[in-house]
Amino acid sequence: MQLDALHSLGYNTMTDIQARTLPAVLNGQDVIAQAKTGSGKTAAFGIGLLNRINPRYFGAQAMVLCPTRELAEQVGKEIRKLARFMPNIKLVMLCGGKPIGPQIGSLAHGAHIIVGTPGRIQDHLRKNTLKLDGLKTLVLDEADRMLDMGFADVMKEIIAQTPPSRQTLLFSATYPDGIQQISRQIQQSPVRISVSTEHQPNVIEQTFYETTESERNSGLLALFQHYQPERCVVFCHTKKQCDEVADLLTSHQITALALHGDLEQRQRDQVLVRFANNSCPVLVATDVAARGLDIKSLQMVINYELPRDPEVYVHRIGRTGRAGEKGLAVSLVTPSQTPRVIAIEDYRQQPGRIDSLASLKSKSGFTLKAAMITLQIDAGRKNKLRPGDILGALTGDAGLSAQHIGKIDIFDMSSYVAVDVSAYRQALNYLSSGKIKGRSIRARLIR
Repeated sequence: MQLDALHSLGYNTMTDIQARTLPAVLNGQDVIAQAKTGSGKTAAFGIGLLNRINPRYFGAQAMVLCPTRELAEQVGKEIRKLARFMPNIKLVMLCGGKPIGPQIGSLAHGAHIIVGTPGRIQDHLRKNTLKLDGLKTLVLDEADRMLDMGFADVMKEIIAQTPPSRQTLLFSATYPDGIQQISRQIQQSPVRISVSTEHQPNVIEQTFYETTESERNSGLLALFQHYQPERCVVFCHTKKQCDEVADLLTSHQITALALHGDLEQRQRDQVLVRFANNSCPVLVATDVAARGLDIKSLQMVINYELPRDPEVYVHRIGRTGRAGEKGLAVSLVTPSQTPRVIAIEDYRQQPGRIDSLASLKSKSGFTLKAAMITLQIDAGRKNKLRPGDILGALTGDAGLSAQHIGKIDIFDMSSYVAVDVSAYRQALNYLSSGKIKGRSIRARLIR
């Protein structure tokens, strides 16, 4: 059944991390693996934990701890896809920022797999709404980030309530001392695997552009006017900086949305959905907010301000140049940040390409608008709504062509569908007065 699911998802060959970890994972051994975003690690541990699930026992048998809600959502979706041909497998998401009541209700009906963030899982353990005494597989995904965010004590409290006989899989982008220590405390003779590089050499073209603090904004606009990307992520340091940069770009006819920790969960979900489904071409994000971001065909990453840690730089640019495509990473650098460039060169053990903004051929009048528009439907997974139901309604009674329908995302209580700009009014008019699966629903435009 898992082979059928893998073939249907296009998994014809294994990535490096999958080939090196799966034998040990399937053999029931503990694993500590160094793997960055985009390496295929979710499938590596997802296949392993699904292999040990007993569908007839409705108790938590596998748990994945993630540092952020966004990464947890990404992991949950991937595991659900991997389990699509396994009947009666129930996965429950336990993340903060959402009401705890529905989560308690879902757990009361039993769950095989738990995916969530440390704080919310700790809440459920303290309320006795979650039991981990039957856990077979524990996964710590991006464990280094969880340590950076101060979750060390929470993780220890959670792990203390799991059976000593469990299999523990620890995935981390880096190997700081804290990771070594936690591995010694929670794992038994782990197989250590390191995939040091996410990309082949020269897959990502990298350039550092010299600027001044006062010219940073004009420099950013010059980068867009020169490279003219269709999709781009701009990385900033602070939440305030994200909002300011998104406003700057939007005011120059470059549609952009900010993603940071001050947004409510509903807002964060909508921003990520719109960026992933081509309803917004530019995402302006902090490092924490963008953790777990997995977007295919991302042509360009811009560092509005260089990070202090060279590992963070590598993690940022690793979001472009995936799936055999070329990527572009450009950075704005002020004179005071030259030591950061040197640190990145030392870390990568190769010199960086330094250039002047004056070399750019900026084309005035450049605009970047979305090709799609997102419609929100007030029904979701809890209402037994499936992507096929939405697609069928829009291409059937609504009369839209399938080529006008983009990505469809189903959440617990709501769904999102991307529709071509030329056809969104027709879709919205139908959804506002028509039916899906025989029931009337409410729909609205998300801007």
